Amino acid sequence: MTGSALGARRSAGATATATVRHEVANGVARITLDRAPVNVLNLSLLEELARVLGDVRGAANVHCVLLEGSGKAFCAGVDVADHTPDRVERMLTLFQEVIDALLALPVPVICAVQGVALGGGMELAIACDVILAREDAIFGQPEIRLGVFPPAAAAILPALIGRQRALDLIISGRAVTAAEAQAMGMVSATVPIADFARRVDDYVSQLASLSAPVLRLAKRAVTEGLGLGADAALANAERLYLEELMALEDPQEGLAAWIAKRTPKWRNT
Repeated sequence: MTGSALGARRSAGATATATVRHEVANGVARITLDRAPVNVLNLSLLEELARVLGDVRGAANVHCVLLEGSGKAFCAGVDVADHTPDRVERMLTLFQEVIDALLALPVPVICAVQGVALGGGMELAIACDVILAREDAIFGQPEIRLGVFPPAAAAILPALIGRQRALDLIISGRAVTAAEAQAMGMVSATVPIADFARRVDDYVSQLASLSAPVLRLAKRAVTEGLGLGADAALANAERLYLEELMALEDPQEGLAAWIAKRTPKWRNT
C-alpha cells in the first residue's frame, strides 16, 4: 500500500507520528498504521489513532476515509503487555474510544487489509464500513486462547455476519481466509495481490469523485436504520431523502449532468 499512486500524492496537511501516518488529499483521508513489523497496537498508538480520527471527523472536504497498515500486515492486534491488570483498563478505554470514533465518522470508512487482521486488528477492520482484503489476508479473534474475549467483536460481529458465525469465530479463536470472510459477509471484496494497491486507490478515488454531502446522507440512511424494523428504517430514509437530500443542489446537478452526458460539478461541500 505504501507504494500506491494515491498515497504518493501527499497534501500540505499531511502529518506523521512514530506509529500513525495521516494525510488528506483529493478528498481522501488516509490513515496508516506504521509500527513495524506487524502494526501491533499499544497504548501510545491507540492514543495517536484516537487523536487522528478526531481530527479527520472535523476536517472539511473529506469524502471518505481509508484505514490501512504499512508493511506486510494490516494489524496483528493489541500488545499482550497492555492486557495486564495494571494496564488493561486504560487499554480498553482507549480502544473503545478508537472504535467509537471509527463508528461515528460521518463519511464512508474503507479498510484495506493485507497480511493479518487479528484480535484488535480485526476489530478495527469490522468497525469500518467496507473491507477490501488482499487475497492473502487472514482474519481472526484469537483472544479466547489467552483466556479473554474481544468486546468490540462481541458487539459488532453478530449484526455483521449473524449470531452463529460470530460466536464461532469468538469462541473458537480460529482464523479465516479473506475468501471465507467474504463468504460470511464480513469482507466486501477479495483482491489479487498484484492488483491490491491499484484497486484500493481506484475504490477510494471513485468515492472522492462523488458528492461529499450525499455520501454522508447515504451512510446516515443505512446506519440510522440499523436496529429498526423495515418500515421504520424506510420511513427514516425517505425523510432524509425529502428533507435533507432534496435541499441540496447536488442531486439536481447530478441528474442534469446525466441527461447532458457530462461530468457533474458538485456544488455542495
